[in-house]
Amino acid sequence: MSATVYVGQERVGRGRFGPRERVIAMWAKDDAVTLIPGDGIGNEITDSVKEIFEHVNAPIEWEQYNVSGMSSEGEDLFKQAMESLRRNRVGLKGILFTPISQSGHISWNVAMRQQLDIYASVVLCKSLPGFPTRHNNVDFAIIRENTEGEYSGLEHQSFPGVVESLKVSTRAKAERICRFAFDFALKNNRKKVTCVHKANIMKLGDGLFLNTFRRVAEDYKSTGIEFNDMIVDNTSMQLVARPTQFDVMVMPNLYGAIVSNIGAALVGGPGIVPGCNVGREYALFEPGCRHVAKDIMGTNRANPSAMILSATMMLRHLGLDHLANSVASATFDVINAGKVRTADMGGSATTSEFTAAVIKNLN
Repeated sequence: MSATVYVGQERVGRGRFGPRERVIAMWAKDDAVTLIPGDGIGNEITDSVKEIFEHVNAPIEWEQYNVSGMSSEGEDLFKQAMESLRRNRVGLKGILFTPISQSGHISWNVAMRQQLDIYASVVLCKSLPGFPTRHNNVDFAIIRENTEGEYSGLEHQSFPGVVESLKVSTRAKAERICRFAFDFALKNNRKKVTCVHKANIMKLGDGLFLNTFRRVAEDYKSTGIEFNDMIVDNTSMQLVARPTQFDVMVMPNLYGAIVSNIGAALVGGPGIVPGCNVGREYALFEPGCRHVAKDIMGTNRANPSAMILSATMMLRHLGLDHLANSVASATFDVINAGKVRTADMGGSATTSEFTAAVIKNLN
């Protein structure tokens, strides 16, 4: 199979990675893909994908696991889903709920990324012509390190009322994600990479990330790609005030979670922002803005665009570019026409009606 991961019309794949760090796309069966619908609206929006794929005769065989993060009782099913991902090496998933209570289980979303070492999250935030928002011509990519930082999950109560949390930062993983970001920029003709950090306060942890970024940037000077860095709180303000200044952004885990939500809000909300998580051996595609949307679960009101577009990224990853282009174009055509819009886009169409409109545009 192709060793390239396509993100929208953009791609992530072999570049300046060493042989041990190449992002590869291999899968065990010709047509097997692990499907994890997720919680909240997950079943509804993945049903849209299945319906569209069936219409275009996409050569995909789904291995579906209805894992739920709503309780810890689904741990056995989670393990089965992980075994399926290890076999197939490619997956499509919704978002799994993570409980806030101290007695709740760990985030299974994070566990997947860590156990499979799918270290790079890529989220594209791009204005759509038929869906105007406050800012026009927004077009930036958020590249987020997936496996360490605050999401390391290492915390304990050293004394009643005193909690210690460990933020793990390593030079190797900082370099890996920074090179990924520059390779992404290089392959997709993007002009600038911005490192987002808090090194003014976390001088060792974020200082290591920032200094590694600057060192990696020197290796790409000959390509003409500009680079700069920005403190995360200023980044948040600049995104809201002047988002067009950003092109490719690279950052540790927690900042990526925050920035991707801001980015989604800038272009119309979580319903239209696709994403993927990739590593050396595995690729997992999911909406870029991670919300389970429990408030509209089961109401047939969810916008399936983000999941559909994430699925087209998966098709490109599998070398099925012609199908990916058809489905993506049909989805954008429905959005641009403005006649069939779900509630989050100011309309009253149902999930089913939006899906039917995409299929109609495929005919």
